[in-house]
Amino acid sequence: MERTILHCDLNNFYASVECAKDPNLRDIPLAIAGNQELRHGIILAKNQLAKQMGIKTGQAIWEAKQICEDLILLPPDFKEYQRCSKMVKEIFTQYTDFIEDFGIDESWLDVTQSKALFGDGKTIAETIQQQIYHEIGLTSSIGVSFNKIFAKLGSDYKKPMGITIITPENYREIVWPLPVEDLLYVGRSTTDKLNQLGIRSIGDLAQFNYGKLKQVLGKWGEYLWRFANGQDHSEVAKQTYLFPIKSIGNGITAPRDIYDIEDFRLIAYVLCESIIARMREQQLAARCISVQFRNINLISFTRQMTFSVPIYTVKRLVDIAVSLCQENYHFQVPLRSISISVSHLLSRNAYHQLSLFEDFDDTEEEALDVVMEQIRKRFGTFSIRRCSMKNDLELTGFDPFSDHTIHPVNFFR
Repeated sequence: MERTILHCDLNNFYASVECAKDPNLRDIPLAIAGNQELRHGIILAKNQLAKQMGIKTGQAIWEAKQICEDLILLPPDFKEYQRCSKMVKEIFTQYTDFIEDFGIDESWLDVTQSKALFGDGKTIAETIQQQIYHEIGLTSSIGVSFNKIFAKLGSDYKKPMGITIITPENYREIVWPLPVEDLLYVGRSTTDKLNQLGIRSIGDLAQFNYGKLKQVLGKWGEYLWRFANGQDHSEVAKQTYLFPIKSIGNGITAPRDIYDIEDFRLIAYVLCESIIARMREQQLAARCISVQFRNINLISFTRQMTFSVPIYTVKRLVDIAVSLCQENYHFQVPLRSISISVSHLLSRNAYHQLSLFEDFDDTEEEALDVVMEQIRKRFGTFSIRRCSMKNDLELTGFDPFSDHTIHPVNFFR
């Protein structure tokens, strides 16, 4: 049986939520933007009118203001966005339990088994689209196809409130003329490599020499060639399926420049406390830590370290992050932002190889971490803090656990 896959993309999600709250905003150019004082001054989303004027997601606020002096800027309301996203996904559950999220504003739905109840793919897409609009006040675009890759292309094809049906019979006419970068998982670096081979469109990719593509891009070249030819057999995950956690991390653009290792250490403590708390919730430990450095000239690089003895305490995580910084960055140019993440995760209850040369006894440190986390859960994030953080409240006065930015997935591509 041929599958029927939907991909639903909520149009201009953040801005649409704000316009749904206040319909008067629909008639003026509007953008959701970060806090300039905290140096998060970029456009996170825009409404349709602002989009028509040339405002782009990821654009600096000052650039957007040059394009449209009358642009209205609003701060993001992440709790409201999460609430609306949850409401939309509750609508999806009325039609299928095969629902796979692709960010806060996008989802795949496998409605193959639902057609006997609700009609064909187009009918289900139209019903869902109208239900989202009338019940929540948000517009959406939906792609209907026989695989996930083409369903995603379909949702991007017509906006806003578009429905595009891509079938085995018509995909060459619809999909192949599109720019190759429109294909899911083709980022900037891959686009450059494909362009160097003379591949400009998805059709070029689909008809390119398969062997040569594998030579240049390896296994990934095979995947992309198959995607371009409609050979995507990946399943839509069931709603109850929990994807394995591969990494946990936090990052921050500092409210001021980071001038030395002590500044770095202060921010590292805040980030690492959040990371360890989230690891403990999942009963995980880590064997790899990565630190991304980004200086005031917006040049960035990443360094990582892997080790045999798993990490599960704040102090050890901070010590390793600081060590990576000392070895790889000397602050001739101040840092603007840092990110810390852990990977190679394993269960805290799993057996692991002990070190013959190092003796790590983190019992006391772990007990301290647990007590601090319990106090914060009961009385709030800033109810208990390390004394060193009092040295610079400007640098340490943020909560990475709840103050993080939820970007629409498309922002990163």
